[in-house]
Order: sequence, then C-alpha cells, then structure tokens
Amino acid sequence: MDALPAIPALDLPFDTDTILSRLRPWVECESPTFDAAAVDRMMDLAARDLAMMGARIERIPGRMGFGGCVRARFPHPAGEVPGILVLAHLDTVHPVGTLQALPFRREDGRCYGPGICDMKGGTLLAIEAIRELARAGIATSRPVTVLLTPDEEVGTPSTRDLIEAEASRHAVVLVPEPGRPEGDSPMGGVVTGRYAIARFNLRTTGRPSHAGARLSDGRSAIREMCRQILAIEGMTTEAATYSVGVIHGGQWVNCVATHCDAEALSMAKRQSDLDEAVRRMLALGSSATDVSLEVRRGVTRPVWEADAPVMALYEQARALAARIGFTMGHESAGGGSDGNFTGAMGVPTLDGLGVLGGGYHTLGEYIREDSLVPRARLLAGLLARV
Repeated sequence: MDALPAIPALDLPFDTDTILSRLRPWVECESPTFDAAAVDRMMDLAARDLAMMGARIERIPGRMGFGGCVRARFPHPAGEVPGILVLAHLDTVHPVGTLQALPFRREDGRCYGPGICDMKGGTLLAIEAIRELARAGIATSRPVTVLLTPDEEVGTPSTRDLIEAEASRHAVVLVPEPGRPEGDSPMGGVVTGRYAIARFNLRTTGRPSHAGARLSDGRSAIREMCRQILAIEGMTTEAATYSVGVIHGGQWVNCVATHCDAEALSMAKRQSDLDEAVRRMLALGSSATDVSLEVRRGVTRPVWEADAPVMALYEQARALAARIGFTMGHESAGGGSDGNFTGAMGVPTLDGLGVLGGGYHTLGEYIREDSLVPRARLLAGLLARV
C-alpha cells in the first residue's frame, strides 16, 4: 500500500520549552474580567506578539466598563476573501494577586498558573501555529484573523455583536478553548456544540430595622434571598440546571438588611428547555408578602447544535489527529463559550481546540505539557487545510 502523502504542517518543529517560555508572560499578566485596565495590559502584550509576526493590528475600545479588543489580520495571497477566524478571550476569573497563591510553575508534567488553561494556553498555541506556519513558508488555506475579546467569562455582554459581525465575514471559526477529556485518548477531544446558558440578576427588598433593639420590626432581604436560592437550585433537573454563584447583601451587621442581590445561571442542552427555565425564573415570586423579589434576565448564550458543515470540519480535524498519532472524539459541552454565538449563526465552528488540563477557575489550574506539541500541530494542520 502506498504511503499517505506528507502534510508539512503536521511536522513543524514545535518545542514545549519554547511554547512555555512565550506563555509565561501571558499568564503572569493577570487579567480578571472586571479589571479593564488589567485586561488592556494583557491585550497590549498579545498585540505586540501578533504585530511582531506581521499581523495588521486594530485596537477596538472597550465599552460597558470592560476592556478593549484586539483584531489581528494576517496578509494572504487571496486577499479579502472569507477566511478563518481564530476566536479567543484573554479575560480570566482570577483576581489580580492570584499569582501569589498560584504562581507560574512546572511540576510533574504539568504547568500551573491563573488562566493558563482557560484560555491563555490555547490562545497562545493558536498563535504559535500561525507563527510556525509562516516560518516554514506554509500558507494558511484562507486569510486568518485573530479576534481577542475581554468579557467571555461574564457572558460576553459587550462584544457579542462584534463577534457575530466578524464571524459573518468568515468561512470558518476555530476556538482554542480547553480540549475535552476523551476516554482513553491521550490527546482528548474537541467540541462540536454547546449548551444554552442564561444568566439572571435577582434582588430582594425588605424593611430595615435595628437588629439589636427592634429586630422584629424588620424584614430581612437576606433571609428571603436564602429561601429563593434553595428554591432555585431545587429546580435542577436532567433538562436544565440552576445555580446561584454570587450573592451580596446588607451593609451593617446591626441592621436588618434592606436589599440583597444575587446572580443565577441556568444551563440546558436544548433551546426549548432553556426557554422553559427562563420562564420559571421570571415567574418566581417572594415567599413573604412584606419582602419583594425582582428577577431580571441577563446575558444569554444560544444553543449551538452540530450540523453537517460542523461535522465535516470535525472530520477534517479527526483525520489530521490520526495522522499526528491520536484518536480524537467530539461532544456537545456545557460551560459556554463564544463558539455558542458563531455556531448558532451557522458559521462552521470547531471549539475545544486548545490545551488539555484541568482545575480551571480554581487555584489548581494547570495544563498538561504533553498536550502542547500535538495540539499545536493539529491547529497548524487545520489552519493550512480547512
């Protein structure tokens, strides 16, 4: 049997130590979503790296209190034809100062740091793939644009319109969010669909009183919110999950709290189930006649379901993975990403192309060093062939 023709992009000389040396400054530039200045510093760092590679850089100012975006376009012989959009975010959930508890370090085949897996590692890996293709003189199959956004971790309230506008001008979207664990496959799988997610803002309003002298005169907003949290989380079923992740209430311990605010999230695999979850949340009422409850719907990510173009894109990735030497599955996943938007628009999207790791959103966040080179080669192969 004749040997399969070579695919030069799969043989590029990626090096783990080099990748990590370039990733370290990114990880050590902390960029929590709600700190716009910190996110902009991270954007500065990424923009410089991309400019050094020959990209045309555009800085898009932030709005709604968030940081700005970086759009980097690489020159291509085909000109302005619909190309490949590499879509990634540089905000993290870790506040500035997390490096003290979670410093960048390498240990037992893992590399640790805030945001290293979700998703600075995968974003850097995509940029490394573009860099190595250019160094080898291998053209990407289409023009490549990299769009880096500042607010994915809070549902993308300020950049969804920008993402959708950019995606509409592209033929393919690649999202280097963390790769999915995939059974016995050492290099994991990718994401071909994502569940729908809706966020909600809740406020209870009670009646203040002096907690020491006139406790019975007051009506605690905190107490009512606690009842609501138990009721909300008790609505979780196989069809839809409900959780409350943020709560703020009161100001003085010797005052019965007038207000209490919370943020809730519901996730469902099907849009109809999410629509029902939204209906149930908006129908919530106070359990007490003298304490009010307000529920407002926040940002929502639509269901993204795999279709024929997405599966064709996955099949290309699976074939490339096999040539690299690993089996790669796919799945629809929770957690949400900006791929929800582009996939729901019908633009062929492949997500979960980033590094393998775990502990993201915790003080144990890490990436697997052995995933860097194979995953970089996969990204290079896709950029060269899709």
